[in-house]
Amino acid sequence: MTGKELEWSRGDRAKAAAKLMVGWVALLWLLEVVDVASGHALDGLGITPRTPSELIDVVPAAFIHFGFAHVAANSVPLLVMGFLAALGGLRRFAAVCALIIVADGLGVWLIAPAHTNTAGASGLIFGLFGYLLVTGFVERRPLGVLVGLLVGAVWGTSILVGLAPTQSGVSWQGHLLGLVAGVAAAFVFRRRVGRGVVQV
Repeated sequence: MTGKELEWSRGDRAKAAAKLMVGWVALLWLLEVVDVASGHALDGLGITPRTPSELIDVVPAAFIHFGFAHVAANSVPLLVMGFLAALGGLRRFAAVCALIIVADGLGVWLIAPAHTNTAGASGLIFGLFGYLLVTGFVERRPLGVLVGLLVGAVWGTSILVGLAPTQSGVSWQGHLLGLVAGVAAAFVFRRRVGRGVVQV
């Protein structure tokens, strides 16, 4: 592959990642508009723990929010971290997101306090944070390490605050489980580099 072809492929990958994440965030806002217009009918798609019928909401809960302020708080970190993670390939990104969403949702269903309703993209955001933070080290890619360090510098404090169990109305369980799932995804979906091949 020539340098020009490589440059174009990277550019196409960036465009695809950007379109995906803009569309994803737009979908979250659209769903919240529908939720408000329907008298918050979609809030029932959140996860109520240890109720068997709620297992069907494990995935939808990651797309539902409790108000526009909730969506707004999640939009920028999801857009940026999702874009960075998607640069590694859309199929890989889809697998990473699926693992995080399902593992986080099942974990919330198992350990969240009784009679709570948990929803929102923050579990996925914490998962993408964990994934980006460690994947460069796991794959021994200098550029990935740099991205992880930058993500950690920008959002590290917010992540630590989100893990504190003292915040009312915030699912620290969902945040912690998402973070752990994201770190696990970095190992599960790591790229194995052949001998003599160097990735940057």
